[in-house]
Amino acid sequence: MENLNQHIAHHYHRDGLYEDIVKRLKQQGIDLNKVKRSDIAGADEFHVRGAEVSKELAQQIDLNGTTVLDVGCGLGGPCRMLAEVYNCKTTGLDLSDEYIRTASKLSQLVNLAHKTNFVQGNATKLPFKDNSFDVVWTQHVQMNISNKKAFYSEINRVLKNGGYFLYYDILKKGNEKVDYPMPWASNASISFLFKEEEMVAILQELGLKKEQTTNQTKAGINFFESLVTRLKEFGPPKMGLNVLMGETTKPKLMNLMAHLKQGKLELKSGVYKK
Repeated sequence: MENLNQHIAHHYHRDGLYEDIVKRLKQQGIDLNKVKRSDIAGADEFHVRGAEVSKELAQQIDLNGTTVLDVGCGLGGPCRMLAEVYNCKTTGLDLSDEYIRTASKLSQLVNLAHKTNFVQGNATKLPFKDNSFDVVWTQHVQMNISNKKAFYSEINRVLKNGGYFLYYDILKKGNEKVDYPMPWASNASISFLFKEEEMVAILQELGLKKEQTTNQTKAGINFFESLVTRLKEFGPPKMGLNVLMGETTKPKLMNLMAHLKQGKLELKSGVYKK
């Protein structure tokens, strides 16, 4: 398992992420003393539809003043949004040391370090006490996790009674073979896709009650089609997911779009209550 985690961390690792983001801000003429969340949102929300879908997810429940854990937080964009817009006290956990380092420094850069905390750790062994958070939130993370029961059990354990679990995820739709590379995996060795009904069965077994689910697939396809149009017209963005994926950005995103269009994969979001 430790070897698998190392392979996953290696897949996401890019040296000097924070320094690269700062360089890109300078190239755009942005004063480093006046950086806004919107200036870095193209890079710090590593999921389909980025900041837009995080805002939608946040509107599903009353988040004001809550304590929130983002499992698989990446560079911490959703944590900062929830802290600033909803006055949440947010904690982000990620397997990648470099993501956690960058997330912490980005929070300092936009003056949100006092409301955000970032921890390096394993999503199947959360380093938090039982009943620690009002809300647990995760986006595009479980695809790298083989032990789904441990993942959702840990989320349930640290969630307070009456609290909410919010997710936005990529799920397998049929039984057809999935081709790689994908944003979360260059090959099948670190990819553990499963179907919505399998996730629902685990959540129900844990006693979590479904509040709502939304099929996000069409919105995701529309996002990708718009992205392709912009890339053709303007080229790679100054602050986009290319910061995280480099030269592999285009083949990974185009492959994911094709699988969504072909019905091999789907995007779903949902809210469950403990």
